[in-house]
Amino acid sequence: MSDHILEIRHLSKSFGSHEVLKDIDFNVSKGDVTCIIGASGSGKSTLLRCINLLETPTSGEILYHGQDVTGSRIDQCAYRAKVGMVFQSFNLFSNMTVLKNCIYGQVKVAKASKADARERALYYLGKVGMQEYINAKPDQLSGGQKQRVAIARALAMEPEILLFDEPTSALDPEMVGEVLDVMRDLARDGMTMLVVTHEMSFARDVSTHVVYMADGVIAEEGPPTQVMVDPVNQRTRDFLARFL
Repeated sequence: MSDHILEIRHLSKSFGSHEVLKDIDFNVSKGDVTCIIGASGSGKSTLLRCINLLETPTSGEILYHGQDVTGSRIDQCAYRAKVGMVFQSFNLFSNMTVLKNCIYGQVKVAKASKADARERALYYLGKVGMQEYINAKPDQLSGGQKQRVAIARALAMEPEILLFDEPTSALDPEMVGEVLDVMRDLARDGMTMLVVTHEMSFARDVSTHVVYMADGVIAEEGPPTQVMVDPVNQRTRDFLARFL
């Protein structure tokens, strides 16, 4: 039995005649912090959206504990509860308070009782430093605060793995650090994460595995000490030279 939570096998995705992902293969194991890096348009976000089943792969398999989740018989809501996602644009419900944002999915999708959902919501809002804002609406929060609420909402579902799609790209520079600090804490706590990011220092210092994508393929992957410090591929070296 594989110890991998996720196995991506020969995954491809096309939009019409445009092939965005080409034969993608990699694994995610418990406790991994995998950072996916690469230039804009290299397919990183599309890959994450395929893994979360927001996009349907053109071909290939996404195995969750050995089961292919791309088939029509999969319960997508149950799968997404275990493979949660944090978006760059927060995706909070603007008409709900912070607390209700973190309760809603637990009750609606996970069928938790309201009392249990509230207890979990308060716990995870506390973990991301947002417990004092439970009665605020999203439009009363800064971008960094919204993203911390979005992370708490995802954590409240108690997922096995969290996907982050460029979680700091919509933030003002002074707010980036507060979100990255939360993610560093999650990594220290052993949370399994798959992170699409342009934050190269985070990828270098926090990740256990780095995947460099270019033109829809994985050009290089490995531990950060190899990919970020001594890359083999010239394209990786050229890309990193602009950041590090």
